Amino acid sequence: MVKILFVCLGNICRSPTAEGVFRHHANKAGIEDGFTKDIYIDSAGTAGFHMAAPPDKRAQLTALKYGVDIGDLRARKLSLQDFSDFTYILAMDSDNLQMMKRHCPEEHQHKLHLFMSFAENSPGITEVPDPYYGDIEDFDKAYDFIDRASQGFLKHICREYNL
Repeated sequence: MVKILFVCLGNICRSPTAEGVFRHHANKAGIEDGFTKDIYIDSAGTAGFHMAAPPDKRAQLTALKYGVDIGDLRARKLSLQDFSDFTYILAMDSDNLQMMKRHCPEEHQHKLHLFMSFAENSPGITEVPDPYYGDIEDFDKAYDFIDRASQGFLKHICREYNL
């Protein structure tokens, strides 16, 4: 089973959006997620600011605009166990990637990646910008980047794992 974890700072904007968008694309491709399936998809934050909170309303509204419902997701903090449990741990930006690298045991460092590194047709874009302090247009921009990276990452894991 391929286990995928999307990570941002608070787990209420970018990473739950990535979890929902990636799940949406995987399900459309006939790949179902869950503990008894081929893949397992989750998200977390490097900080525990919003433990058990639903995604930001603006993130939910933006995702719903594209047919993705993330309203049932709840924020959680990245744990040390996550580094051994997940196959891929995908950071939304370099700050969160650096934080994960500082806490990740050496034998699991290879699992850490910038999510945008899988995006196609996005030259020079390395991070999903944090929309939290912005307006709805910032959430649309973040969604667009997440969508691009999700499609590229889905192609990657389908190739790697013959899904």
